[in-house]
Amino acid sequence: MAEFKAICCFAAVLSWLSLCLAKDVTVTVAGVTDVARTDDNFVCATLDWWPVDKCDYGQCPWGMAGIINLDLKNKILSNAIKAFNPLRIRVGGSLQDQVIYKVGDARPVRKCPHFKKRPSGMFGFSRGCLSMDRWDQLNELFNETGAALTFGLNALIGRHRSPNDSDHFIGDWDSQNARDLMSYTISKGYKIDSYELGNELCGSGVSGRVDADQYGKDMIVLKKMIEELYPDPATRPKVLGPAGFYDQKWFETFLQASGPNVVDGLTHHIYNLGAGVDPTLIDKIQDPYFLDEIAQTHKDVMRTAERFGPWSGPWVGEAGGAYNSGGKDVSHTFANGFWYLDQLGMTSQFNHKVFCRQALIGGNYGLLNTTSFVPNPDYYGALLWHRLMGKHVLATMHDGSAHLRAYSHCSKDKPGVSLILINMSNSTSFNVSVVNDLNIYPAVEQACGGRQHREEYHLTPKDGNIQSDVLLLNGTPLELTELSDIPEMKPELVDPSLPIAVAADSIVYATLRDFRAPACA
Repeated sequence: MAEFKAICCFAAVLSWLSLCLAKDVTVTVAGVTDVARTDDNFVCATLDWWPVDKCDYGQCPWGMAGIINLDLKNKILSNAIKAFNPLRIRVGGSLQDQVIYKVGDARPVRKCPHFKKRPSGMFGFSRGCLSMDRWDQLNELFNETGAALTFGLNALIGRHRSPNDSDHFIGDWDSQNARDLMSYTISKGYKIDSYELGNELCGSGVSGRVDADQYGKDMIVLKKMIEELYPDPATRPKVLGPAGFYDQKWFETFLQASGPNVVDGLTHHIYNLGAGVDPTLIDKIQDPYFLDEIAQTHKDVMRTAERFGPWSGPWVGEAGGAYNSGGKDVSHTFANGFWYLDQLGMTSQFNHKVFCRQALIGGNYGLLNTTSFVPNPDYYGALLWHRLMGKHVLATMHDGSAHLRAYSHCSKDKPGVSLILINMSNSTSFNVSVVNDLNIYPAVEQACGGRQHREEYHLTPKDGNIQSDVLLLNGTPLELTELSDIPEMKPELVDPSLPIAVAADSIVYATLRDFRAPACA
């Protein structure tokens, strides 16, 4: 017993020392005006077409998580989507330009083949098929969970490969199969938030490409078809594109070719961490200078939208961090939150409306475990962002280390300001004081004689291991309930006169209800 008491005393002393040794940082929030605005449903996750035998680096991490194979009746899956109320979901990915919809003119096809390995095919696979039975099942899940759905259409139907360059697709898009799918969807009463044309066909492409002016013409066809089939503007799906990696000249030409009010969302993809097999992946995720390199791309996309398509808004339509299904020891762990949540903060500052995480489930980067469906740490980080961070983005600065990231938004649905503080340092903790710029709008005293408690959500990895799949909220592991429900996530209530204690290797959400920001009024 004496030994136990000594250990406890030692732990208490260490805790006290860490608090005393923490660096003091002042975070300044400019609350007079916002600097950008996101969509109400900024957080988005993807479902992908990859089959079981999608393999990279000698591993096949997709299992039964692809759109055709996914267990849509899984209770954890539906509860995880419902918890967002709503979650924006993008259905698409590399193989979407090889999917035929078995409906209308394509209905006489006797079989609806699955994707099969084929060296000559795009991404090494043959064409695949979406049956209307499977489309019904998918929409049953989306309707039950209230998901806001973006569906990626096959943009290569009707085109043929250039005789001089097999990766260059030429000719007009044949929209009939897409029209038949939309007509069926409307007849069944299924709700679609937006349609996206093609996947990674812009610029130099990935496994194929389409010229910018041709793609712009095809987007006009898509827009007119949607206006015809969905005559009510209130329920009309948005039009998105080009769903690929940013190329300035290509994006500008495409927006000029498509013209005003055609493109509602300018979607681009990012995999800025490099290959999933990269042994330095864990180091990149904790390197603020490396993470900052992608900021210029986000700013350039924002500027392109402002100059050539002010009627549209930039989206990150797909972002998995590390490409080729992510890193098997990193992308599903606590550490990945340093990249992911920093990207949510960074892109929102550059006026991006939506950020779609690759993937909701599947690969090594799923928000849910590919086999058990149990949420990975980034799922909870995304859910807290969705619940706490409103659409008005505020300028945020601090005088501390680059390893401390700070972003602030007007609180979602309630008064005040919400912040996320990301500490990528494994050795330094911070005591963070939050002030309003120029201190012209101090926190108000409440009628009851005191200020409201600050609401804090401290996210840390189990056993201090940043490569753990288990996330602690205010020191308690987040685990599904016995009924497979997402657990409650209650804040710790803290005296607002105290600084926010941000431990090394931790992420903190904090909501200041007393913070007066005119931009949030």
